[in-house]
Amino acid sequence: MIKRKDDVTKLFSMYESDFALCEETIRKHSKSFYKAFSKLPKQKALSIFAIYSFCREADDSIDVFRDVDRLNKLKRELDDFLAGKIPDRYFWRALVPVFETYEMNQQSFYDMLLGQEMDWTFQQPETQTELEEYSYYVAGSVGLMLLPILSDRPDEIRSQAIQLGEAMQITNILRDIGEDYNNQRIYLPKEIMERFDVSLDSLEKGIINDSFIELWEYEATRAEQLYSKAQTMLDAIHKDCQEALLLSIYFYKGILNSVRQSNYQCFNKRNFVKKSQQLELYQKAKNYLKTL
Repeated sequence: MIKRKDDVTKLFSMYESDFALCEETIRKHSKSFYKAFSKLPKQKALSIFAIYSFCREADDSIDVFRDVDRLNKLKRELDDFLAGKIPDRYFWRALVPVFETYEMNQQSFYDMLLGQEMDWTFQQPETQTELEEYSYYVAGSVGLMLLPILSDRPDEIRSQAIQLGEAMQITNILRDIGEDYNNQRIYLPKEIMERFDVSLDSLEKGIINDSFIELWEYEATRAEQLYSKAQTMLDAIHKDCQEALLLSIYFYKGILNSVRQSNYQCFNKRNFVKKSQQLELYQKAKNYLKTL
């Protein structure tokens, strides 16, 4: 691992054009994450942009290109990368200084790819436990990828990082119920749909009634519980990273409130946190951090 600051700066500068592409990727595909993590010190921000670009390629392999061979190629490239053979793609080159600088969790990268394989062979989860297991692989794993950049004590806050990823994945699911249904995916567990008497037919018709709202709030409450648990890791996060991490939590929790404010319309509308609300969350984060 490189320890001298000037050596780290030099190494990152060697891959400047690759990091620029990584930054463009996250700016294009995830405005909330970009706004939160672009506030980090430059090298930490660039590291997260590179990780995001790897995850974007994995996700797009299935969700956009619907090509499991593309995903398998990425897995082979990960094998090569970890063996010291750097694949000729911008995000792999950008990840070189990241892995040289931080003690990265290699298994989390493989777990994320496994999550995408689960999407390829997707089946509606039977139980809440199955949903949260899936959420670990596609999102909790990403929390583990980021930890070495955000903390010197990653092993102490492993569970909170996973919980944050799972909360964000459940939030995505609650935001995109209609879009996912149109893509023949229902992430709401069968046992929860049965408990609240929500049928496949009602999802197809986009019916928003008391039963649907109760189901939606059940999952939203679970996500909010996970966000609260995840927030307890802030003390172990580098001071210069606390605001960015807290903003990512607040922005994603804000999506849930945006759905509520639109009367739970998540069948034909993509809900997001408005700029005016983002400014309020910035101030809320600053005020909270003063109490630590």
